[in-house]
Amino acid sequence: MKKIKKKDKITILSLSWRDIKSPNAGGAEVHTHEMLSRVDKSKFRIYHFSPRYGSLPKSEVMDGVMYIRAGNVISVIFHAWMFYLTNRKNIDFVIDQCNTHRFFTPFWVRREKRIFYIHQLTKEIWDYSAKFPLSKIGKAFEEWFLWLNRHDAVITVSESTRDELVERGYDKDRIKIIHNGVSFEPWKPEMWLQKEERPTFIYAGRYSPYKGIDAAVEAVAMLKEEFPDARLWIIGKKNQEYMEKNLLPICNKYNLKWEDAEDGPVDGDIISWGYVSEEKKLELLSRSWALLFPSIREGWGIPVTEAGCVGTPSIVYDSPGIREAIDYGRAGFLCKKNSALGLCDEMRNVINNKTLYGDRQRCAYRYSAQFLWGSAGNDFGEFIQVLMKNK
Repeated sequence: MKKIKKKDKITILSLSWRDIKSPNAGGAEVHTHEMLSRVDKSKFRIYHFSPRYGSLPKSEVMDGVMYIRAGNVISVIFHAWMFYLTNRKNIDFVIDQCNTHRFFTPFWVRREKRIFYIHQLTKEIWDYSAKFPLSKIGKAFEEWFLWLNRHDAVITVSESTRDELVERGYDKDRIKIIHNGVSFEPWKPEMWLQKEERPTFIYAGRYSPYKGIDAAVEAVAMLKEEFPDARLWIIGKKNQEYMEKNLLPICNKYNLKWEDAEDGPVDGDIISWGYVSEEKKLELLSRSWALLFPSIREGWGIPVTEAGCVGTPSIVYDSPGIREAIDYGRAGFLCKKNSALGLCDEMRNVINNKTLYGDRQRCAYRYSAQFLWGSAGNDFGEFIQVLMKNK
């Protein structure tokens, strides 16, 4: 088992079931890496421990963070425990990241060393991700697991998650909110790309029912009854099985034409771009009229902030985390109903009310442009310094 250097800096061990290179890494892993990598390395030494996927190396340094990988999603708990036992004298804090998976640090790390790191509660996501009775069991276990960490210092990403933790007995004064951000300089208005001539909306994210891609496709179908040339772009790693089982039936029901952009020039109703580069993603976001983000629950919603930074407002569900990413409707369009019909109503607003659209576009830019990853490292470092003083 690897031994860490003798303690000459504040040393932190961060535990997670995925890292930034894991096959299914998402927004949570981006937030983790940006937060840990941007802290002042002259004061902090950071180790990140997670399962090993495929041929990823057992250890490597990325942006000043030592990444260590061992075991699978279950056995990694044992490996992390052994690593901590070997090095506990030189470790100041252990971060237990909760993203469904847990390391159960209350059973093996002293309270003053523990930091609980959670992006969002799962709650109703269980209803979309598991069948009965597993959905009910998952919800029940989540509440018990949350109870375990109620005395820990906490890092989260939104006021919504903080408030839900406070409702469960957590100390509000020991919860630090470190917002998500963007890794590029927000585009100046003169850099925004011209919007498509056709009403073009875009979805960015995973093919998942709780993310709302099904509702986005159905909303476009409803909109096309009034605006026949409306269309939807989809960016993100394509899930062929999910598409055939869940999305194509909607397309068939409404007689929508699905096309893949990689096949050549396209003019369909639903266009899948698949996984694209960061540059291409920002281009497509900027050319779109609005981003559709109808997730039932998020920690924040990084694509919403990215879209705002390139001149595109978002239409989102009134859901925890996401409502804050558009400043509760002041910097975007907040659905009155969390449904395809609710999405469609706001899409009509985008098309019909040019004055309202221009106002939300400008507000989305001003609001989103203040969320940069650079501040995440500073906020994290300041939080750790406070915890050190209070140890």
